[in-house]
Amino acid sequence: MEALRKENVYTIDDIYRLPDGQRAELVDGKIYYMTPPGRTHQKISWKLHQAIANYIDGNEGGCEVYAAPFAVFLNEDGTNYVEPDISVICDLSKLDEKGCHGAPDWIIEIVSQTSKSRDYMIKLFKYRMAGVREYWVVDPAKSQILAYRFENEMMEQYSFGEEIPVGIYKEFSIRVE
Repeated sequence: MEALRKENVYTIDDIYRLPDGQRAELVDGKIYYMTPPGRTHQKISWKLHQAIANYIDGNEGGCEVYAAPFAVFLNEDGTNYVEPDISVICDLSKLDEKGCHGAPDWIIEIVSQTSKSRDYMIKLFKYRMAGVREYWVVDPAKSQILAYRFENEMMEQYSFGEEIPVGIYKEFSIRVE
């Protein structure tokens, strides 16, 4: 009888040992290497970050917004480390110089060709289980946004150009172009 092959379980220490310039995420002990984002990805990320930061600043919000690369340690087990494209954290006690320890309130991922299965499936499940309140999947290839509001057990689909209400803020919406 053939022995079962044991898969390596990696930790955050392994992420920190990667060569300079190599980015990766860690989900349940499995490393997912990341390719550099393209121009469209960066433009969308910058516009979203700008809109969210302007809203928070203009409304004396107690939350902070961070764009990737920004470390999010979802669990204290040392086997989950992600770098969402956008993270909004309202419980500032979760923040230190290394990043966010625990679930951000709102995460936005911008889908690329190499991140589809992670963004649509693996991270969706992981973020929900970790306690993220709201998760957006922005897909430039489909010109669509899926907005998951886990607290309300809702998922809504929007097209680029539509106003998308932000679930964690009552009077804020964003238009993704």
